[in-house]
Amino acid sequence: MSETPSRDQPRDHAMSVAAISSERIESDDNVWTRRLVLFLRIMAVISVAKGLYHWAQVTGFIGGEEDAFENQPMAWQTATVYFAVIELVAAVGLWLATPWGAVVWLTTVVSMAVIELMFPGIYGGSLTVVGLEAMMLAAYLALAWMAARERPP
Repeated sequence: MSETPSRDQPRDHAMSVAAISSERIESDDNVWTRRLVLFLRIMAVISVAKGLYHWAQVTGFIGGEEDAFENQPMAWQTATVYFAVIELVAAVGLWLATPWGAVVWLTTVVSMAVIELMFPGIYGGSLTVVGLEAMMLAAYLALAWMAARERPP
């Protein structure tokens, strides 16, 4: 009575090896989701760089005496502090691939485009920046659309 019921030993061994194996079985089922997460991680790295750039402007690590933070107009100071904070918050959310991270990142993209287009006196009104922001937004929307199509409702 103390004997355990006999099992199919090769099948059990294969299941236990597969369970503890460090190799993942990659399927093509979630290819767009993986691409979306990779894109979000790349955008997170870019957001960290942009956030640190804005903090470098605030703290005076970049620029000369005439470009010092306290010598800039109030609108420039406000926008720079805003982007210094929100870009780093967006980077954390993007790296974790959370929905709120994408929302915060989308807020930064739209905010930068609006400031460049509607208030050119703050950062100079660069259409190149607006174009890059629009391309990143379009890439995100396309990847999110394709990833959503992978999962049935």
